[in-house]
Amino acid sequence: MSEGFQLIGLELRRISMPLVTPFTTSFGSEEQREILLLRVKLHRGGQIFEGWGECVAPSEPTYSAEYVDGAEMVIEHHLLPRLLQLPQISAADVHHLLQPVKGHYMAKACLEMAILDAELRAENRSLARHLLNSQSRDSVSGPDRIPSGVSVGIFPDLDQLLAAVQGYVDEGYLRIKLKIQPGWDIEPVREVRSLIGPDLGLQVDANTAYSRTDTKHLRRLDEMDLLLIEQPLAEDDLIGHRDLARALTTPICLDESIVSVATASDAIDIEAAEIINIKPGRVGGYLEARRIHDLCRERGIPTWCGGMLETGIGRAANAALASLPGFTLPGDISASARFYARDIVTDPITLLDGYVMVPTSPGLGSEVDMTALEAVTRSTRHLAIDSR
Repeated sequence: MSEGFQLIGLELRRISMPLVTPFTTSFGSEEQREILLLRVKLHRGGQIFEGWGECVAPSEPTYSAEYVDGAEMVIEHHLLPRLLQLPQISAADVHHLLQPVKGHYMAKACLEMAILDAELRAENRSLARHLLNSQSRDSVSGPDRIPSGVSVGIFPDLDQLLAAVQGYVDEGYLRIKLKIQPGWDIEPVREVRSLIGPDLGLQVDANTAYSRTDTKHLRRLDEMDLLLIEQPLAEDDLIGHRDLARALTTPICLDESIVSVATASDAIDIEAAEIINIKPGRVGGYLEARRIHDLCRERGIPTWCGGMLETGIGRAANAALASLPGFTLPGDISASARFYARDIVTDPITLLDGYVMVPTSPGLGSEVDMTALEAVTRSTRHLAIDSR
């Protein structure tokens, strides 16, 4: 993809997607997902190519500093003007062009994603193949399916939790992830481990809910035979995670702490991260996600692809990313029906014998169902672009 494109159109679309059940974590509960979608139009050689991006920023700045209203504003007023500084662009340019803007990784990832989708459609190439072969002249093939895990939120009581987990086990998921927080950890994890038996993968995610003084308490999780404990401490507390990793036998996995190749490298250097969860939105896009994957693979650090309650647009792209060889643990790429009764794509992700298929069609791997999309659209804005 050496030849660039002219960016000639950009649409910001706000949609509201009801979740099939409330999803509760240590930082809040969601019943409705407010999502910013972005559609770009690129011009090259007399043809116009469209691409979609999905911003994973939540409604409130609780998971991170980013939130959906802020993402929309920064795209319009700070990121788009920088992309228009060049007469032609490609997805590979986005990271460098947007670097002067501090933070806002999810907004940046959304723009890169849409441009990458349009470029790959122009090249008649899938995201999975592009990510796998972009650094190699050989046409290497990846797997046609990847193992699927499911993320289980916090419930009002143990009976509801166990009923939900049993349902996911019956559906065939190959790994269960439990959200935990102080007061909802040891007993729920023990009960779920007893329910699913010793052979099914089980891990927990604290979303920064604990502090350094909780080491003795968290050590009790070692007896549960967990795959990992995800992000127990604050995102900026690498030293605390290092000390916790030394104190526990269960591997420590970092999520919120990892926003770039640099932060991933630092975490690995000081032994704060024994496993890394790579989320494209959190690190600024799929190309940076691939660079972190490459770093971890070189350093012998297992990785997996996390989820942010994506629609079928982002879910298909995540499945493509997770097909890279360094993703050795099941990710949060569950079936679309896990969160949405009706997705906004024509070919929602489905689960078959614990696996989801890696998309092979050009672009991100999904086609938007415009009828379904219009039904959940709250607003649409077309930003003016100087054709110069």
